[in-house]
Amino acid sequence: MFLKKCVQQAFCEFLPYHFVCRRGGLMTDIENAPRATFTSFADSTKEDWELIMSQRSELEAALPGRILEQLELLRNDYGGFPVDRLEHSVQTATRAERDGRNDEYIVCALLHDVGDVLTPYNHPDVAAAILKPFVSTANHWMVKNHGVFQGYYFWHHLGGDRNARDAFNENEHYGYCEEFCAEYDSPAFDPSYKSNSLEYYEPLIRDFFSKNPWSSNA
Repeated sequence: MFLKKCVQQAFCEFLPYHFVCRRGGLMTDIENAPRATFTSFADSTKEDWELIMSQRSELEAALPGRILEQLELLRNDYGGFPVDRLEHSVQTATRAERDGRNDEYIVCALLHDVGDVLTPYNHPDVAAAILKPFVSTANHWMVKNHGVFQGYYFWHHLGGDRNARDAFNENEHYGYCEEFCAEYDSPAFDPSYKSNSLEYYEPLIRDFFSKNPWSSNA
């Protein structure tokens, strides 16, 4: 059974976008799947929502793959930095892992800059929004606010206030976020560092985001 499941999952990863795998291994052609007929939520029916919810598992099952796709967008995007954005991400995660951090923390480290190319003006908010249902309050706060804490190391070079993070000095997670930036985020621009690859972290991402965070069994 385990082998069958692994073969099905591997097969699904190579399918065109308009095909996805249902839980249990059945495939659905999204373009030809049954659809609700309402044109306004106000006109929807119980039957409409039963149909929609019957297909929701496919949306959820595709989440790990979409996150991997977003991380791939960071590859070869240097923006003047010593390493590309993907290397910075996997290097941050690798440093955290080698320091003994747990899987949840490592996932946060890996995804903390996933929004760089999509929302360059508020990139921490993207990662924080993705992670919020899956992680602790401390880890969510760390990811959401790491930008201003990272600013301590360079904002003064750009005419900004490097101590802007002190606006949060009464927050219980201040030291936690400060430590993340000091130990893992800030030093993760070393081209000579031997980081784990994104492929190395793929099983962790697939496992971590395959669980429904709202389920009691998650």
